[in-house]
Amino acid sequence: GPYITAAIVMQLLQMIIPKLEKLNKEEGEAGRQKFNMITRVLTVPFAMLQTYGMIVLLRSQQILQTTGFFDTAVLIITATAGTIFLMWLGELISEKKIGNGISILIFAGIVAALPSAMGRLFVEFQAGELFTYIAFAAVAVITIITVVFMTEAQRNIPIAYAKGMRLGRAIKSGASHLPLRVNQAGVIPIIFAISIVLFPQMVAGALVGSSNPTVASWAATVSGFFGNTLYYGAVYFVLVLIFAYFYTAIIFDPKKIAENLQKQGGYIPGIRPGGQTEEYLHTIMNRITFVGALFLGLVAVLPLAVQSFTGIQALTVGGTSILIAVSVVIDMIKQIQGQLIMRDYEKF
Repeated sequence: GPYITAAIVMQLLQMIIPKLEKLNKEEGEAGRQKFNMITRVLTVPFAMLQTYGMIVLLRSQQILQTTGFFDTAVLIITATAGTIFLMWLGELISEKKIGNGISILIFAGIVAALPSAMGRLFVEFQAGELFTYIAFAAVAVITIITVVFMTEAQRNIPIAYAKGMRLGRAIKSGASHLPLRVNQAGVIPIIFAISIVLFPQMVAGALVGSSNPTVASWAATVSGFFGNTLYYGAVYFVLVLIFAYFYTAIIFDPKKIAENLQKQGGYIPGIRPGGQTEEYLHTIMNRITFVGALFLGLVAVLPLAVQSFTGIQALTVGGTSILIAVSVVIDMIKQIQGQLIMRDYEKF
């Protein structure tokens, strides 16, 4: 939605405008709040633009008959107000420490669509395709298990701490580990990718009925390209890979981790503190991210593959939906467990 689009733009602007990066990463909670406020403000024009684009698209398909300025303005204002309300609701959920508010709202939409999806599945059921349905159920179960495993998978980097120095050698006082998640970026790359890949389709759909032959021809070409399952899937897959590396680079800072370890007297056995530690963490994270990005890409195109293989539109394993649902549930469980532990500590 518009909020996600605004978030993508802000993340990209961080790489171009150093002040924004400093605001988000170096100025603490106050800086992050200002950064989030800019994202909220940017959401409003995006909501208005996307609503107008949707109105034009629906009109071109003869679904929406309203053509007056007043009707269009009412639709834009209503949709924008709804976007602002959902954005506020999502942030309220996040503040209450239940989980990520926006993810929970998306999760609610996924769960709400399940009954109609199951109903459509039963309506289109044919006894001759029983094996296909059994295979579909098996793929769905395997997908859920794989998503849970990959969501929790991590590589532990051993960390040792020096108690002091004796004869020029560090005396170890203890050991720990630094967990690096395989899917460090979570579901964000898929959400970003789908937002990008749907935009040209929406624009082309709105312009395909244009009176200008050049514009109409361009729109028809774009619609035809993305209408091809193979091309659409390939673009979607590549975008997920790109955003997985991009978002991981934003949220994972090996330089900062190396500096913090050095300040705390920690080090990775066999690796010198400082620059070598930073380079080592960067290399390991790149290798792990490749596995995580590949996993996200396969999850993203899984529904397209299932539909192409079975030929039944009702049969679709929503890999993205499963990933979001699993991630949200796991995050909610951890948040609730954290709140319960905090309450236990408060009793003493």
